[in-house]
Amino acid sequence: MKAGFLKATLVAAMMAVTGVAQAADYTIRATANSNENDEDYDGLIVFKNYVESASNGAIAVELFIGTQLCSKGAECLQGVADGSIDVYISTSGGAAGIFPYVQVLDLPYLMADDRVAEHVLSSDFTRTMRDMALDDSGGKIRLMTIGNTGGWRNFANTKRRVQNPGDMAGLKIRTVVADLPQELVRALGASPTPIPWPELFTSFQTGVVEGSKNGITDIMGMKFPDAGLQYVTLDGHAYMGALWWMSNDTFTAMPEEMRRVVVDGFAQLQQATFASPKRKSIQAYADFVAGGGDLYVPTPAEKAAFKDAAAPVYDWFKSNVDGGDKIFNALTSAVVDAEADINDGRKKDLM
Repeated sequence: MKAGFLKATLVAAMMAVTGVAQAADYTIRATANSNENDEDYDGLIVFKNYVESASNGAIAVELFIGTQLCSKGAECLQGVADGSIDVYISTSGGAAGIFPYVQVLDLPYLMADDRVAEHVLSSDFTRTMRDMALDDSGGKIRLMTIGNTGGWRNFANTKRRVQNPGDMAGLKIRTVVADLPQELVRALGASPTPIPWPELFTSFQTGVVEGSKNGITDIMGMKFPDAGLQYVTLDGHAYMGALWWMSNDTFTAMPEEMRRVVVDGFAQLQQATFASPKRKSIQAYADFVAGGGDLYVPTPAEKAAFKDAAAPVYDWFKSNVDGGDKIFNALTSAVVDAEADINDGRKKDLM
């Protein structure tokens, strides 16, 4: 009797689970061209758990990590536009070919720290960028939120400690193909050298490039110190924004209560990706120093010198990037508001 009862209970449970899976009215296919150690994956796990739970199984989220659905930004965004991909995460560089103004996130020294960046990216600034992307994609590609993927970009190199812009002179710095990071490197007196990411380790070894602008988790994850990258300057010139895109057709096809679940799910995802790099960077910095790496924190005066040297990049962006002036004003205005709110709250907390 016990065996029969247990078997019947097990079958009933399996049927119940199958029934929940089959009961999903909507399926979201989400992809990230990364791996399960990445902040993007952390965010997607939180998103999947929240959306499936909050919708009582009405929405199923399928995750495709790596290059199963697509391998490059333009290809993946085309998949979002035609509906073969529902959710995709890109860096600003990965989306710049279609939406060039998203490179505003790469403009140096505009957001001072995590509190400011998180406040800005949770504000109407993101909604302004969403409206621009919807207009430019014919209503097909919707920006849902902006999170983080790797902390802050800092200058790192194989040659010497960099304390001020003058120390950058002549260094061959790896960049992506996009114009803005190359303009920044030139403004600081170094030589931009576009190199594909998979070739960077060997390029450090052979001297094809002597530096890069990456977050510490990427530096340690790719074992760049083994290739000679021994100097990191914590100038924090850019917050490594992660742009989370969704098929607007998929989103708008849902009833309002399901759209609300998805929107709230992306808010949960954003918070997860804000937090994940902070935790992971602690060990990464410790490992870098333990391995003999030189970690330098610029003084306020030195950081101001970097910002002054990089200032021409702002004018270049506003003049040369479609939508650049509009999105630059939206960002700088959001930064002013964020700093005011944070300072006001800090004063109250100190009383």
